[in-house]
Amino acid sequence: MKAYVFPGQGAQYPGMGKDLYENSAEAKILFDKANEILGFDITDIMFNGTVDDLKQTKVTQPAIFLHSVLLAKTINGFAPAMVAGHSMGEFSALVANKTLTFEDGLKLVFKRAMAMQKACKIEPSTMAAIVGLDDETVEEVCASINETVVPANYNCPGQLVISGSEAGIEKACALLTEKGAKRALKLMVGGAFHSPFMEPAREELAEAINTTTFSKPICPVYQNVNAQPVSCPEEIKKNLIAQLTAPVKWTQTVKNMIADGAVSFTEIGPGKVLQGLIKKVDKTAETSGIENFAG
Repeated sequence: MKAYVFPGQGAQYPGMGKDLYENSAEAKILFDKANEILGFDITDIMFNGTVDDLKQTKVTQPAIFLHSVLLAKTINGFAPAMVAGHSMGEFSALVANKTLTFEDGLKLVFKRAMAMQKACKIEPSTMAAIVGLDDETVEEVCASINETVVPANYNCPGQLVISGSEAGIEKACALLTEKGAKRALKLMVGGAFHSPFMEPAREELAEAINTTTFSKPICPVYQNVNAQPVSCPEEIKKNLIAQLTAPVKWTQTVKNMIADGAVSFTEIGPGKVLQGLIKKVDKTAETSGIENFAG
């Protein structure tokens, strides 16, 4: 079976999506519609902006969503057997499998971005990538610290991103280095995503999700919060709301997709991050990517 996966925040780059705009009439119409929905010219920032311009949360998340979703729409005979997305990429996956319309998906992604940006300003918090330790050791150290520190992204074996208070992350990095981590690197992010620090954003996003129509998908989506295939619209909603404060179980997701028959993974959108993570989960997995308009 063929699985399609969609990247999250961090995959953006200047010029992303420009070839789509120039070569696909459908993509051009939807890019222009996105400018109307968002109320600013996101296409100009995507095509002509700097790296720093693209780092703004209100730009980053919609930009990656647009690139991924519009690429999927231009693939001839696009018929996924299963889909998944990493963090924000789950929204792209839900448009690709027709759970959400393009317009509703974009509105929710923008709402999510703005709510997360607001939550980051309430209390200082951050994230760190821990490389070279097993998940259990990282989990135990996080639990032992008298601060809010939690696993946030189970990216692949030996790579777990943690989220928490700035003091808690400092303590965790020191302890995990003592435990033998090859790297305990603080990330340049605005706050502690996928942690209790995102609770205000979760509440805000929940209101928007609960008033949005979710349709029966054409194939299951493997969701971040439980790494399981889901086809029930109400269950998809519930898991999508929980995602903001829960960890992204990407390692478990890839393993479950392979166990359920996925023989190839195609990453749709900017970058090759997910292809690399999938290979680290299972080096025999067949991976490819679609980053530019293919016609």
